[in-house]
Amino acid sequence: MKLGPLQINLRRVGVFVALGILLALVMDFNSRMEELTRLQNQAATVRAEGTAVMVTQVALQTKAAEATSVVAVEQYAREQARLAQPGDRVVIPLPLPGSTPPPTLTPTPAYANMSNWDIWMLYLFGKSK
Repeated sequence: MKLGPLQINLRRVGVFVALGILLALVMDFNSRMEELTRLQNQAATVRAEGTAVMVTQVALQTKAAEATSVVAVEQYAREQARLAQPGDRVVIPLPLPGSTPPPTLTPTPAYANMSNWDIWMLYLFGKSK
């Protein structure tokens, strides 16, 4: 086919169009494969998180069942809460005579109502206003 001074070969045009379509399809396939890989990685992460949550749930259910069992409640009541059942003889150990009692800790002063200037004066000079 001839268009003025140019001669157009329909077979070459068809080959270039087919190559263009093929290139577009390959690029689309590549982007879809990248999306598939990203989604598979994300699915694996979500599966791992789901498994971790299920393991945590089972562990918490086990702890809750153990904590509410009769044996655990009785052990807590006797050892930590120092409760006794009727008929029990409660024994409270006393310190040995002549032993020194453990020191009681004094609480640190609260600086909540002091300004920064007062805190620095107290820190540096040991006194405030």
